[in-house]
Amino acid sequence: MNKVLLIGRLTADPELRYTAHTGIANCTFTLAVDRPYTNAEGKREADFIPVVCWRKLAENVANNLTKGRLVAISGSIQTRKYQAQDGTNRYMTEVVADEVKFLERPKEKKKSFAQ
Repeated sequence: MNKVLLIGRLTADPELRYTAHTGIANCTFTLAVDRPYTNAEGKREADFIPVVCWRKLAENVANNLTKGRLVAISGSIQTRKYQAQDGTNRYMTEVVADEVKFLERPKEKKKSFAQ
């Protein structure tokens, strides 16, 4: 069974792209997930986990989420191999999200009144 459940905050705005040949939407972002314990200095550490989602979910995430938003992710872990420009093999491990739940409302922008 390959199932992942995460709750964390986006470290940056999501990046929406479309595949070259088929035009399928995909969205990538990094999720900061707090560890359940504190370190020797009493501070909580976090893991930074790359996430990708596809199709309508990708467009929904890109259009509605921004840096700092709290989300819950449900999906699976995927590892892929690619060749870098220098010819070395590289590996990428990421979470492929099947479901993204928005856990808080976006913060309201402050209104400025021109005088």
